[in-house]
Amino acid sequence: SRFETCWPALMKDSHGVIIIFNPELPSHLKEIEMWYSCFVQQQPLLDSQCLLVAHHKPGSAGDMENLSLAYPLNKLKLIHSNLEEDPEDVRMEFMKYFRSISTIINESREKEEMSIIS
Repeated sequence: SRFETCWPALMKDSHGVIIIFNPELPSHLKEIEMWYSCFVQQQPLLDSQCLLVAHHKPGSAGDMENLSLAYPLNKLKLIHSNLEEDPEDVRMEFMKYFRSISTIINESREKEEMSIIS
């Protein structure tokens, strides 16, 4: 929170937000609600412009399937990353996310151009 003064600069003109957290830390589960509120809802960005990444440390026995997040976080795309076991899967999910963001940017640009023309 000592960087809160920088947040407006970070948020300016951003098209997407990736929130990475450790699902084994209860404090992180509370914090991601705050990050979502500040960086997604207050901007406002669409939920599809936000990606949650539950990062599992090497050797952690975290249950990857049963992470249930409360509303509104449960509406967001959630991926589990475990770079020891499946880095390729994480890479594919990131590529999908970036493609969806570029589609959103192109669509809003086209809308802007049309409104200028008409």
